[in-house]
Amino acid sequence: MVYTISPEDLPVPGRDTFFWLGQINKASAAINTNAGLLDRQVAQRIARGLQTMLDSAKGPNAPRPSLVITFEPLLIEAAGVEATLLHAGRSSQDMLTTASTAILRDAVLNLASQLRATTGRLLELAGTHSATLVPNYTNGVAAQPNSYGHYLLGHVAGLQRDAERVRQFYARLDRCAMGAAVLNGTSWPLDRRRMAGYLGFAAVVDNAYDAAQISAAELPVELGAIAAQVALHAGAYVQDVMVQYSQPRPWILLREGGGNTYVSSAMPQKRNPGLLNNARAQASRVGTLGIGRAIQGHNLPPGMVDAKSLADNLAVADGATGVLSDWQRILDALVVDGGRSLEELDLDWTASQELADVLMRERKVPFRVGHHFASQVVTHAKKHDLRPSSFPYAEAKRIFEETLEHAELEKDGLAFLSEDEFRSALDPAGIINRRATSGGPQPDEMQRMIANSEQKLENLKDWVKDSRNRIEGSLQALDEAFNGLLQ
Repeated sequence: MVYTISPEDLPVPGRDTFFWLGQINKASAAINTNAGLLDRQVAQRIARGLQTMLDSAKGPNAPRPSLVITFEPLLIEAAGVEATLLHAGRSSQDMLTTASTAILRDAVLNLASQLRATTGRLLELAGTHSATLVPNYTNGVAAQPNSYGHYLLGHVAGLQRDAERVRQFYARLDRCAMGAAVLNGTSWPLDRRRMAGYLGFAAVVDNAYDAAQISAAELPVELGAIAAQVALHAGAYVQDVMVQYSQPRPWILLREGGGNTYVSSAMPQKRNPGLLNNARAQASRVGTLGIGRAIQGHNLPPGMVDAKSLADNLAVADGATGVLSDWQRILDALVVDGGRSLEELDLDWTASQELADVLMRERKVPFRVGHHFASQVVTHAKKHDLRPSSFPYAEAKRIFEETLEHAELEKDGLAFLSEDEFRSALDPAGIINRRATSGGPQPDEMQRMIANSEQKLENLKDWVKDSRNRIEGSLQALDEAFNGLLQ
């Protein structure tokens, strides 16, 4: 199991496994002395040696062991063999599980913070483009007109669910294994709750067997699933922008330069979207790593370390954070040409369903009859290369009458739309404004959803801040308690 992490990979600089082993020893000294389990004079000698050891580890190239069995000899060298009194009621199992959890906890808070930042940028753009009309697609085919802002709010909703998953996961992660020892505790009455409090945890893992043997193997799999979901959301958006680069006249591009695009060595017309390609590749990597946590932890008896690797689990959390950071860079570089997208809408018949809807709503024409009429209009238009904006009204009226005859409804008094109504039904802006469904792209619903999303982002920001403050406050309280032994 890899507990040694490169300094640049740490979610909080300086808080490596060595740091947390030091904090655990400081907490053991303070708690056991306060409980009368450790003689104060002995505790003071141990504390001074421990502090000397921790201070020496701050020097250049100083050893910072990441295993209990390599940490302890340095402590004995600095404080004498009586320093091993601190190991009562503990084991490498609960100590390394706690250290790994504490580091992963910081990484998850970084992930939550980046989720908030990326979602916030999406939300800003959703407001900016609430009236920017674009085609949307299903099954890879142009389906309906939409506002780009509404489309972005859909992605906002997905990321907000990811944020919910992160917070739910964090509540299960933010529990301390200390005092569980190997798997069922010891005869030493270590105060587990005080230990958890000093290390910044909200609670203890209640069952000692669960602490290092079940929970520690399960949590990486849950983290992997969250990271894979983040990667799926990011990849879907990236690919939607990426497909624009196959268009001779795209309406969504990245601003050139600044690491967003690069030129071809042979083809002068090309502006390759390097940022999109890199973000997609990273998302695929994170998805693979995330799914891999379940594969690596599958079909093993409790007590195995296969899926517990701190390095692997950090790669998952930090990788997901990196994907979200790349997504934010993409959003910052985005250039949307609303005029070109409106032209694209007029090249296809994404508004055709609205004909059936309006005929049903305004003229009581059965939907399937109206749908058949709209389908015939599209067939005629494609055959004669007609756009929605130029389709002859007289031809539409003729097709409507033929449709009624086909449905044997010609004598039911069903009237066709006026020319203004017909043109309005094919106008993408009119379609958006007429939407009456909650959660739709109409202006009042956009405002409501944006306001709700802003509140959720504010709540997420406060939660991350409060979580970090609780950890910092706990470590400060630990330092104060430990410093009392140094006097």
